[in-house]
Amino acid sequence: MERGRVSKHQLPFEERLASEGRRLRDAAKKLPPDRDREGLIRRARQAETASQLTEWLTSPGLASPR
Repeated sequence: MERGRVSKHQLPFEERLASEGRRLRDAAKKLPPDRDREGLIRRARQAETASQLTEWLTSPGLASPR
């Protein structure tokens, strides 16, 4: 069985998510108000939220539940 290639990323996962959110938001600004624009804005918010959650979950200050 073949395995997929493993790639080394230049940026951390959180930064890639945040960058994708900015890219989607910029693309949405270029569109007229319609369903496609709203979809891009929704995906941008999801990427930005995922970035923030991942950063929070991997932070050293996060205490485990007791």
